[in-house]
Amino acid sequence: MAPTVAPAAVLVTVLVTVLVAALAAGLPVAAGPAHADPKPTAERLKRELATLQKDTDRLITDYYDSRIAHQRADKAARAARAKLAAAQQVYDLRSTELRALAVAHYTGARPDQATLLASGADPGALLNRLALVQHLVTLQDARLRGFARVRDERARAQEETAARAEELERALGELEERKEKAEKQIERVKDKIDQLYRAPGMRPDGTFVPQLPQGPDNITPRMALVKQLIAERFEVPFGIGCYRAIQDGGEHPLGRACDFMLSRGGALPSAAERARGDRIAAWAIKNARRLGIMYIIYRQRIWHARTGTWRAMSDRGGTTANHYDHPHISVY
Repeated sequence: MAPTVAPAAVLVTVLVTVLVAALAAGLPVAAGPAHADPKPTAERLKRELATLQKDTDRLITDYYDSRIAHQRADKAARAARAKLAAAQQVYDLRSTELRALAVAHYTGARPDQATLLASGADPGALLNRLALVQHLVTLQDARLRGFARVRDERARAQEETAARAEELERALGELEERKEKAEKQIERVKDKIDQLYRAPGMRPDGTFVPQLPQGPDNITPRMALVKQLIAERFEVPFGIGCYRAIQDGGEHPLGRACDFMLSRGGALPSAAERARGDRIAAWAIKNARRLGIMYIIYRQRIWHARTGTWRAMSDRGGTTANHYDHPHISVY
């Protein structure tokens, strides 16, 4: 009697036989479903966050050191410019005096010794005048030497000013570079903190359980989380409007939408506020799946989680109606 084979063993034997036959015949074999990377746990995220914060502290220290170096370089540059200004002032004064001496010499205002000797003047008076001439020559030589010193000091001041300006520019470049590194690191820390939060009511398949509005804001817990995270990260100085009782077919009366204002009174936002709106919209897209964000409206465009793309919207007749002064975010 043939030995009894368990059903599972028979199935494995059949599968192996079919697989070998398919490979031998050169037929394509379908691959099994790929295993997705497991979602990071809260503990893992906290450990990664701690590491990021240590790196952030180091980058902030580097940035602080660069600030001190920049302040010192700026102080030295200002001192060098002040020194050059003083040297230039003395140089201009001496230049004026030197030009006056040259003009006097050229026009004959300075007594010439040969003319004095040929003039037949009284010998005593002649000696006095010769002594005066010698005194004037000595004075002129002194002024020339003094001008040379002033000229050299001015040149040294110019060189020092140029060197300090170069040092200041280098310090500013290092400061900006380290500031940029620190800001990027801080953004990574913010991203890691965001990952610690997950939308309440999310099913294992990625869909979301409907929620009732609650609390004084009359918004759902899911919308409340999105509102909190955006308020903490982007500040939104012109306010956040959420629940509206008007039944307009949207999510506001259901407590599932908020408007993050970038200006007041329907005015177009400034360039800085428009950039803030861009960052809010980009953040919402990046975190949409995890936080249950359904769609975003901003600058007469709509982004929907189903398609993952922006599309244009029709003109609704105004800055606010066309969402130029605020991103609108709706959640499931």
